[in-house]
Amino acid sequence: MKVKKESSRVVKPIYEGTPPPSTSSYIPLSVFDKVTYDNHMAVIYAYRPPTPPNAALEVGLRKALAVYREWAGRLGKDDDGEPAVILLNDKGVRFVEASVDSTLNSVMPFKPSTSLLALHPSLKGVEELLQVQLTRFTCGSMVVGFTANHLVADGQATSNFLVAWGQACRGLEIDPIPFHDRNIFSPRDPPRFEFQHKGAEFMSNKIKKGYPSVDNIIMDDIVVHKVHFSSEFLTKLKAKAGTKKGTNKSYSTFESLVAHLWRAVTKATSLGGLETTTVRISVNGRSRLNPRVPMEYFGNLVLWAFPSAKAKDLIREPLSYAAKLIHDAVLKVNNNYFKSFIDFANYKAEEEALITTADANKSAMFPNLEVDSWLRFPFYDVDFGGGCPYIFMPSYLPTEGTMFLLPSFFGDGSIDAFIPLFQENLASFKQIHRRNDNIIRKSMMFLDAEKIEWCYQLCSVLLALYSA
Repeated sequence: MKVKKESSRVVKPIYEGTPPPSTSSYIPLSVFDKVTYDNHMAVIYAYRPPTPPNAALEVGLRKALAVYREWAGRLGKDDDGEPAVILLNDKGVRFVEASVDSTLNSVMPFKPSTSLLALHPSLKGVEELLQVQLTRFTCGSMVVGFTANHLVADGQATSNFLVAWGQACRGLEIDPIPFHDRNIFSPRDPPRFEFQHKGAEFMSNKIKKGYPSVDNIIMDDIVVHKVHFSSEFLTKLKAKAGTKKGTNKSYSTFESLVAHLWRAVTKATSLGGLETTTVRISVNGRSRLNPRVPMEYFGNLVLWAFPSAKAKDLIREPLSYAAKLIHDAVLKVNNNYFKSFIDFANYKAEEEALITTADANKSAMFPNLEVDSWLRFPFYDVDFGGGCPYIFMPSYLPTEGTMFLLPSFFGDGSIDAFIPLFQENLASFKQIHRRNDNIIRKSMMFLDAEKIEWCYQLCSVLLALYSA
């Protein structure tokens, strides 16, 4: 797929009436912004014709930027050279127009590969906080490549903006309006450090995480494997995970699937039995803080759960063992945990010169994993005027162990997982996954047979009673 860049320019917000001052306004980064990944993330949208013209998307973008001014600004740094504020200077965002001399069908379905990198602007050395690339195909289809600086907003906030951009393109009022106040996370007086945040969100500057071997990894050592989990498979997987101890409630689809993937990847990497493996799971704080923060909050409001286990226990124990570890760890990231983090980040982190554990430059997580769930974000609601996207997916991100989960475009409850693995572990992972799939199917067939036999016996009894 050869992508031809037609134009590249900076576009700025369009305001109704008198524009706000753009010389002295700024928004300080919150403790949640500063603890997240300092890099650009990219997503890909594919749309079938008819699609609106580029000019309409540009005007809609400029209108949306007037409501989400942060994206059109720039990062300001503190005396140590670290990002500290978002300057609301309206310097604008990057807008690129491109074309491909072929049809979309000839390159679909998009698979995780380096070819995706040509469908959005570069992620390196970017001054703009947001970038857009519109790529047109000869069939009339359009791909929107979108990149955004993670320090400005998390997945929830970014997806809200994308929906707003679509509304503006269709001539609609932006609804809901974003909640911009990042000064709501004040530490308590006196502060209370109720949880261990050193080793979770923060670490000593002297500690280098990871195995020595990961420093020498090149892109070719890692392959991003895409797996489609049907709704039928996910239902059976939940049944296999069972119910939470002491309740009649099943583990969630997310808990069951992450438990399944954690075990499969651990087996595929042949991790030593006594070694510990940990999963880093994003937890949205909007509904967990008390009082609740609106879902329209624009910024970062995510911390992480860290379920961990010895490799031998993870592999030897049933799926329910891993599901319980995940459930319990996520449950602990509650209101008290978020407030303890706010206190720690404001007092202890700077005092002890700690750095964040969210390292955007790591090429491998081994022996650990990270799971980014986009299952609840309204990415498929992004309609620029020609309907919802045909496909939505992350760009090519070959960071071993960093998995993305997102709803499939089939819209039937199925899930697509993007799983970066070491090339040498791919064949083993595929084999393990196929074997687990067969085990689940056979076990559920047995259960179905039991149900059929039970129903047959019940009907026989009822028929006998009726005849008598």
